[in-house]
Amino acid sequence: MSEKKILLGNEAIARGAYEAGVRVSAAYPGTPSTEISEAIAKYEEVYAEWSPNEKVAAEVAIGASIAGARSMCSMKHVGVNVAADPLFTAAYAGVGGGMVVVAADDPGMYSSQNEQDSRMIARAAMIPVLEPSDSAEAREFTKFAFDLSEEYDTPVMVRSTTRLSHSQGIVELEERTEKEPFPYERNIAKYVMMPGNAIKRHLVVEKRMKKLAEDACTLPINRAEYRDLSVGFITSGIPYQYVREAMPEASVLKLGLVHPLPRKLIEEFAAKVERLYIFEELEPVIEEQVKSWGILKAVGKEIFTVQGEYSANMIRTRVPEMKSQKNADFQAQDAESQQTVGFSQELEAERAMKACPDTAQERDIAPAQVPARPPILCPGCPHRSVYSVLNRLKIHAAGDIGCYTLGAVAPLGVVDTTICMGSSISTLHGMEKARGKEYIRNWVAVIGDSTFMHTGINSLMNMVYNQSCGTVVILDNSTTGMTGHQDHAATGKTLKGEVVPAINITNLCRSLGIEHVYEISAFDLEGLTEAFQRETKRDAVSVIITKAPCVLLKGVAFPDKCVPVPEKCRKCGACLRPGCPALTRNGDGTISIDETMCNGCGLCEKLCKFDAIKREKKS
Repeated sequence: MSEKKILLGNEAIARGAYEAGVRVSAAYPGTPSTEISEAIAKYEEVYAEWSPNEKVAAEVAIGASIAGARSMCSMKHVGVNVAADPLFTAAYAGVGGGMVVVAADDPGMYSSQNEQDSRMIARAAMIPVLEPSDSAEAREFTKFAFDLSEEYDTPVMVRSTTRLSHSQGIVELEERTEKEPFPYERNIAKYVMMPGNAIKRHLVVEKRMKKLAEDACTLPINRAEYRDLSVGFITSGIPYQYVREAMPEASVLKLGLVHPLPRKLIEEFAAKVERLYIFEELEPVIEEQVKSWGILKAVGKEIFTVQGEYSANMIRTRVPEMKSQKNADFQAQDAESQQTVGFSQELEAERAMKACPDTAQERDIAPAQVPARPPILCPGCPHRSVYSVLNRLKIHAAGDIGCYTLGAVAPLGVVDTTICMGSSISTLHGMEKARGKEYIRNWVAVIGDSTFMHTGINSLMNMVYNQSCGTVVILDNSTTGMTGHQDHAATGKTLKGEVVPAINITNLCRSLGIEHVYEISAFDLEGLTEAFQRETKRDAVSVIITKAPCVLLKGVAFPDKCVPVPEKCRKCGACLRPGCPALTRNGDGTISIDETMCNGCGLCEKLCKFDAIKREKKS
């Protein structure tokens, strides 16, 4: 016999996640979402943490998901702003294990600085949104969200509001379903969002959302309740309760999935009711879409406010005013709607075709014929040296945004994930919390010095605070290389060229309580090998700072050049494996080095075991 309990909406969300087999939950406290994490922390089977902010929480959940485990992050609506960077890209990357984002909006601003509507952010991010209307549905919809996430390969948002989060209701509890994590498979086309991959994933996202919109018409969480056909409401979430209280005889289309909307279901409902109201708190998210389809008889924000919480009294005081109008007004309005619906649908279809042409049409457009130029690190780049060691040791890297993202592609093939600025450290942390210490023994997080200053510090702080283990490699090339060599807080120079105290990254890491922090030259292959092998075995957080300035910085120059010695070459190709563009293989198997490209870093010379490359002073 199942057990029933009276739970807050937040507690019910936590229960749904627990029953769905979630393994990792991360959040930053913020009313009205706080109790979700406090409730889920009571379940021993779930790893739950307070993260330094919502961005880090989202990245932890993303890391756990990529590792194949079900994960969740929770936040209030303004926290969604903080988490937007990883969330928008997570929609492109998709999921491994199901991932749910809980966003608790605050109509009425009971504890917030604004009344933003998270459905609008989810629409922009192209993430589906579920909206429960009571505690029972909060449990049910959260469980359903994980299944939906895995079926459609997307993060899913569960939207709550203050009234739902802090109201109590009877919830029927079920047993937890243990979900074994999916096995990890390296897929840089899916998880490394550099431009070439992201362009292709955008098409996947558009196709996914189109399929979801079609399937939404038959999902059990969307349902039409036909009663008195003289009046109908389209509504969702807590406002559904107000409609049922104020006008129990009215027909209702109750939407559980509020993005994307089930167009066919809405059109069928609208055709059957005489007068149609759209009753949604805050922004006219549903209303604008419905009217764009030519359903002009729908009445929404003309009589209902965009401010504050709704109530049953709002319906009682405003909808009867519509009833008092002459029937002729409604008939004229309906006639106008019928005349314009076909035309509006044609316009909508035309706009959709222009905005997102289908794959067949895209194939008909011949691409511009330009020479192929594969993305590659510059000759002499210190990142190539570091990646060559990681590649030889078969160590995976959770990557970040910067020149070093190119470590994902052949021949280096080290970086497995890239979500957003500062995400590498949080991603590695999420993997460790989802799968355990042994899972990440052959993983590191890589991040540049500028990106570390951008948002990596909070992520590293989180690893220390939440007792993680893992190795973070800070690739310190003394600049913001990707965008054209700008300064940052650790370079000691401002935008105007003023000399200022430079943040010492080593001391900063130690100030966080990290005992194992090491500086090493990015070109010290033996030292890097020893450091990676040692630190990835450690049951603690460790940081390796690889130091060498970007070779394109003004004033940076190696004194030597590398010269091949053909008679000693064994044609093994070891010097070619890091993919330096200055090196090419000759027809007889020996190598040539382009003097105009070689920066003299000496990586190829160090890799050659037969002295077939030597360094000479530049003339």
